Amino acid sequence: MTTDRRMRHPHRGFTMIELLIAVLVLSIGLLGLAALQAQALRNNQSSYHRTQATILAYDMIDRARANREGLDNGNYHLPTSTQVNGCTTTPGCSAAQMSTNDMFEWNQLLGQHLPGGEGVVCRDGTPDDGDDAANHNCDNAATANHVIKLWWDDNGDGNIAQDERIIVEFTP
Repeated sequence: MTTDRRMRHPHRGFTMIELLIAVLVLSIGLLGLAALQAQALRNNQSSYHRTQATILAYDMIDRARANREGLDNGNYHLPTSTQVNGCTTTPGCSAAQMSTNDMFEWNQLLGQHLPGGEGVVCRDGTPDDGDDAANHNCDNAATANHVIKLWWDDNGDGNIAQDERIIVEFTP
């Protein structure tokens, strides 16, 4: 009698192989989900850096427009690592000193908010060129627009020439 019952219902429940296959399929799905989440985080960080670069570019545009004399004389076109003390208002210093201080503060902000951040302010007739701040390829033509060029190390490989940049042309 017991033999007949087994014959009528030969398959009951899950076998171990079916269970292992289900776990394998679930694991592959979860690994794919984790990879998708990691890529989303990288894209989010890249978007954050681009936003910071845009904010910093417009910060420099505002500084240059507030110091039109320094911009017209080309004082913003010079890279600097020197801070001018007591130069937070126009009566406290000359236009050249203010532009030097603006460039110093701006370069400090670039370093704080963008990994490997570098930037230049120049006149350029062909603004969509340049590898980094040292090789910005600005032609400084008197008739060209003022340009802000920013570079940063978006992928973390230490080479900003192959990574992100923002170029903003402006007129004072």
